[in-house]
Amino acid sequence: MSDLLIELLSEEIPARMQKKASDDFKEMMTTALKEAGLVYEIAEAFATPRRLALTISGIPDKTPDISEERRGPRVDAPEKALEGFMRGAGVTRDQLEEREEKKGTFFFAMIEKPGRATTEVIAEALEATVRNFPWPKSQRWGDGSLRWVRPLQSILCLFGSNVVELDIDGIKAGNTTRGHRFMAPDAFEVTDFADYRTKLQDAKVVLDPAMRKAKIAEAAKALADKQGVEWVEDKGLLQEVAGLVEWPVPLLGSFDPSFMEVPEEVLILTMKKDQKYFVTRDKETGKLAPHFITVSNLEAKDGGAAVATGNGRVIAARLADAKFFWEQDLKGKLEDNLPQLKDIVFHIELGRMSDRVARMKALAGFLAEYIEGCDPAEAERAAELAKADLVSGMVYEFPEVQGIMGRYYAKAQGESDAVADAIRDHYAPAGPSDDCPSAPVSVAVALAEKIDTLVGFFAIDKRPTGSKDPYALRRAALGVIRLITENGIRLPLEHVLGLAAKPLKPYLELHAEGGEDAILKHLESMFEEHLLPFFADRLKVQQRDLGVRHDLIDAVFAKGDDDLVRILNRVAALSAFLESDDGSNLLAGYKRAANILKIEEKKDGKSYDQDVHEAALIDPEEEALAVALTRAGADAEHALAAEDFEKAMAALSTLRAPIDAFFDKVTVNADDEALRANRLALLSQIRAAVNTVADFSLIEG
Repeated sequence: MSDLLIELLSEEIPARMQKKASDDFKEMMTTALKEAGLVYEIAEAFATPRRLALTISGIPDKTPDISEERRGPRVDAPEKALEGFMRGAGVTRDQLEEREEKKGTFFFAMIEKPGRATTEVIAEALEATVRNFPWPKSQRWGDGSLRWVRPLQSILCLFGSNVVELDIDGIKAGNTTRGHRFMAPDAFEVTDFADYRTKLQDAKVVLDPAMRKAKIAEAAKALADKQGVEWVEDKGLLQEVAGLVEWPVPLLGSFDPSFMEVPEEVLILTMKKDQKYFVTRDKETGKLAPHFITVSNLEAKDGGAAVATGNGRVIAARLADAKFFWEQDLKGKLEDNLPQLKDIVFHIELGRMSDRVARMKALAGFLAEYIEGCDPAEAERAAELAKADLVSGMVYEFPEVQGIMGRYYAKAQGESDAVADAIRDHYAPAGPSDDCPSAPVSVAVALAEKIDTLVGFFAIDKRPTGSKDPYALRRAALGVIRLITENGIRLPLEHVLGLAAKPLKPYLELHAEGGEDAILKHLESMFEEHLLPFFADRLKVQQRDLGVRHDLIDAVFAKGDDDLVRILNRVAALSAFLESDDGSNLLAGYKRAANILKIEEKKDGKSYDQDVHEAALIDPEEEALAVALTRAGADAEHALAAEDFEKAMAALSTLRAPIDAFFDKVTVNADDEALRANRLALLSQIRAAVNTVADFSLIEG
């Protein structure tokens, strides 16, 4: 047993690629070893900005010997078939054995394959891995054919204490590597992984990304505490910065407090996105502090003072730009920007951004009527101004703060908190983990924005296909669902979608043939065949993550309801009912009745959905069932009208006993045709009564 150590040293690997690259490296090499029959104990992969490293322990020195028996063609098969078999098996005619079996006499070959040296397997696997590595982007350099993310400089490959012989495009494997680019650039030899890791540390390289992150976090906290501020941990930024340095040296820098008048979202974005700085906050007030943490890749002789000062000058220039945009934008009002929205094309088939704003404004005002505490005038005002910051100087420079800046500008010009917050919140929720707006005006505008998006792109047949969703319509539908259900809004969804589609007619006329009737038919088809089922699918996905069965949603949706709050309430009641004995037994009885009906209606070529003749009920069990069905059906309908779904389920539960007794005592397919037809009609009433609550035929189990 020996250990394997591999290092691929190159120019800087982009930080965003390092984690996947180390995982891919490990996966490709271990898979190759397994396919060769080599087992191992532990495999670990590491990445720094300049290197991928892999260590695998406990690998045998050779692959196992293989003894395999292979059956060939029949002895009377054509000669060419026999020659092909011998060629594939690597044997000669005198090595074949004839053996009689039930289906005839066949040739058999015993194939003996001696084990190979593990070093041969490693060399082949590593070359294949390097040449076929799945970098998102790669490059060729010089005259070679090798492609790598950045120019590959050296290969270290040790199996035990021996170098594995390997040459890839003129780069020969060896037992040497180099340390930090600036602080320890000289080459040095290593003997095994422990020696490699220790010598890298001495050469100012922290191999493990987790250790680099921990070192950054620990030092950043200490620097912030010393300054009397709080370091704001950002896991995404921490991961990225750890991929930019091999020897992390956090430093504290400062900027002019006068920049603090700029909205903090812009300050944070400027420091994080452009400079990869961590921000700090005042411990007492929680407000942003004029200090930042930058991470250097070397230990400076002056302790990093010059580096920190230089970074302070760089960020000052960037913040000066942000301050300029902020001050310029404040000289006007948001409504002054509205004419410029006519110059922005929302979509070639759906008009300009100004058209979209007009649609959102009308829709937000309408939706306000369904949202408790929502002022329609405020909803319309917020929708009118929601996109105005798109043409501001700040958003042009920092697109990530659209909506956020709109809120600041709205507050500066005296708009109400409700209007300002709605401008900020109208993009939310952006995903399943994003906070969902709950303020009434914010909910109205956010719904208007997403519904306009969905209706528009579905109307022009730009709906998602497979994994492709270029207009983020799945996210928009999930946002609509969350806004409605989490805020308990009783919204007639189909009616609202139809209202949102009306302003689209002028755009659809440019593409539709047949005039207004054709457009209306197209929209109606789009709603019934695509958009409403799309909402149902998104609802199932969302509720599945919450543990709700998709078939129950299908069963309730099939009743044609489009009130999502009512649908989920009904699904919850149905789920609880089916978990009870009465519910599970009623489902079994329903399916039995439905299956009999399906078979008999298909055989007879007609439906038995007809009234039951009470006079023809001769058995007490069928008489009792008929009475129970009439009572339970009426009680369930009454409860559903009052949206008392638990009571509706309770009404259905009374059917369990009479249905069980009916099937136990009564023969449905009686010899008397009239009696048979009447009993089949009774089964049809079972189906109809149970289906008042949900379509039980869609329930699994």
